[in-house]
Amino acid sequence: MAYFERTGPSTFRATEHTGGAWTLDEQHIAPALGLLAHVVERDRDHRHGKEPGQALPLCRLSFDILGVLPIEDVDTEVKVVRPGRSIELVEARLIHGGRPAVVLRAWLMQTRDTTVVAGTPTQPLPGPAHTPEWDPTTVWPGGFIKSAHLRRQQQEPGRAHFWVRTDEPLVDEPFSPTAAAIGLLDIANGMTVREDPQKVAFPNLDLTAHLTRAPRPGWVGFDTSVTFGDNGIGLTSTVLHDEDGPIGTLNQILTVRPTA
Repeated sequence: MAYFERTGPSTFRATEHTGGAWTLDEQHIAPALGLLAHVVERDRDHRHGKEPGQALPLCRLSFDILGVLPIEDVDTEVKVVRPGRSIELVEARLIHGGRPAVVLRAWLMQTRDTTVVAGTPTQPLPGPAHTPEWDPTTVWPGGFIKSAHLRRQQQEPGRAHFWVRTDEPLVDEPFSPTAAAIGLLDIANGMTVREDPQKVAFPNLDLTAHLTRAPRPGWVGFDTSVTFGDNGIGLTSTVLHDEDGPIGTLNQILTVRPTA
């Protein structure tokens, strides 16, 4: 079963695999972010075609999470804010009941061969085979968390590296490895908690990812640190990897709310 099933030209039905962690009858936002990345890529391909050099990859994705989503039908909209042959800015919205729940602004950028100057000081993570298995359902409930496979090495609460993959398709139609990876990114905020989520709530209001290249299919690696300020504001910061090495960064701003 896919996380989403298409029901119309712009509409999709969320399945039980999208079930949330904070509230079981609401969607975990992670698959919804992947769905928005998917519809942006579908719109791009419709406008530009898929000839070499014309499919501009997603390089920056900035999601604002405006509200919660029930596990029901959603609608999507895509518009080009800044058109271009080599660089574009695209906005997409995920809508439920006539109300936008997530807004994405994405930069797409033409690639070129820069092998001669390529490099990074970021070191690769130990791969999935060298990272212990871990069951995230010991901390979180919900269909999405249950569908994810995790391997984690935790240094301390709020600091860990981990690998995530899923056997479930993002949507019941062809989709890219990039969209599939984007559909896993929001898991970062809950995989190395600083505090028991039964005592402290810390949902994220946004998610911003910068990708230096498209991820390969399969495992997505996270090198993650979680910070809680003394003012109710927190931050989850991640360097993203695939099994070939670093691919970008991820940040999520948090609203920290002690409940006990």
